[in-house]
Amino acid sequence: MTAASFSFAATLTSNDVQTVHVLNRLAYGPRPGDIEQVNRMGVMRYIDQQLQPERIPLPQELEQRLQALDVAQAPAGQTVADYVNARKTARENANDENAKAQERINRQTAEARLIRAIDSPRQLQEVMVDFWFNHFNVFAGKDLVRPLIASYERDAIRPYALGHFRDLLGATAKHPAMLFYLDNWLSVVDQPEETDKPNKKRTGLNENYARELMELHTLGVDNGYTQQDVTALARILTGWTFNRQALMQNNQMFVFDARRHDQGVKQWLGMSISPQGQVEGEQALDHLASSPATARHLSQELAQYFVSDTPPPALVKRMAQRYLQTDGDIREVLRTLFHSKEFMDAANIGNKYKTPYQYVISSLRATGISVTNVQPILNNLNQLGMPLYGCQTPDGYKNTQEAWLNPDALTRRITYAGDLGSGRLIQRLQQTEQTPDAAKSKPQAPDADALLQTLGNSIGEKTRAVIDMQAPPLRAALILGSPDFMQK
Repeated sequence: MTAASFSFAATLTSNDVQTVHVLNRLAYGPRPGDIEQVNRMGVMRYIDQQLQPERIPLPQELEQRLQALDVAQAPAGQTVADYVNARKTARENANDENAKAQERINRQTAEARLIRAIDSPRQLQEVMVDFWFNHFNVFAGKDLVRPLIASYERDAIRPYALGHFRDLLGATAKHPAMLFYLDNWLSVVDQPEETDKPNKKRTGLNENYARELMELHTLGVDNGYTQQDVTALARILTGWTFNRQALMQNNQMFVFDARRHDQGVKQWLGMSISPQGQVEGEQALDHLASSPATARHLSQELAQYFVSDTPPPALVKRMAQRYLQTDGDIREVLRTLFHSKEFMDAANIGNKYKTPYQYVISSLRATGISVTNVQPILNNLNQLGMPLYGCQTPDGYKNTQEAWLNPDALTRRITYAGDLGSGRLIQRLQQTEQTPDAAKSKPQAPDADALLQTLGNSIGEKTRAVIDMQAPPLRAALILGSPDFMQK
């Protein structure tokens, strides 16, 4: 299958072309009534509204559900302490309650992300949270990162997703999830005397974070720095750490430990960095965030995510210029992108292949169902090869067609579409502890006509003709499993 075989732009009416396009790119696809709503308010007004998420009220039901997730609301230190205690107790006296305590942390963290993605009207904010989490990826499977995920997304990513990049960069650099994942919490200039338990794992200089900070988070690959610069930046960032006990007892998430810091002069990116303690690291982040190379790298990534797998160079250049003009204002860079002729160009409509996460979330939004149980979503993301918070490498999940379109993955998507389109998955998504026997009732498939209305004319005429020839119980599954729906 090729990208051309998935194109549906030619089948859309003039009004629906841009409406469906912005709902597929700025949002996780339309929910019932969304196309009509955006058509009434106008595409440009919708874009400007999404760029100001703080002005969009959340539905009361969603607010209440989020507030009920105590793990998602709890300080990082409390969640880590609960997780560590449950794990310790499980080793000493294994029982179901200890396993449930750890599972509760995992489930509530995922639930907060997923129900926002499905139900929040602040769709661009949710899309950008996913984008930046992927950009500053941490892997939940690495020990203490798991109980820190909720705080990392809530405290280091979400508040800055549409703010200034320097603030986002600093928040991720100082969060214990990143410090732990890329081992900077252990990085020291030498082996000072051990005075507390957290310092027992001192292993000398660690370059993991310094390398990814330049290669992935800011400048990009091969953008004017050398291995010597990586080592120098690692020296600059020695002492940037956290204390596990202080985290669990006082929620102290970042510590600059002068005892661990390299007090020598560093030669970094052609500059001489004099010994100034934590200030050295702050100045390094300032320099990286304001670099033209960072502006280009981030603009390239954003344009690839929102426009095309091979984004137009002229657009990337304008976005990078806007980044530098606004001191790294993400909102203004996105405004430049969304108001560009390239974003609305017919060649770039329907040309992006959905990642498994985008595919699953958009399918649940399209059906309009109310999700009570998120575990089946997590199971399906695992089966589709994109576990939530499960990318092991710091470069995060890819968002290109090449990364996700292959026969095996396509078969898994079609299986998922059949499960959702038949109603079987909906039963599980709406099952609660109070309704354990709900799965025994007959599944109710989504209404295919309502589904087609929700998606507008993004389902092409050839696909519609095939669907019309099938028995009614199969039609919803065919819509959700169609090549048209897998594109955005």
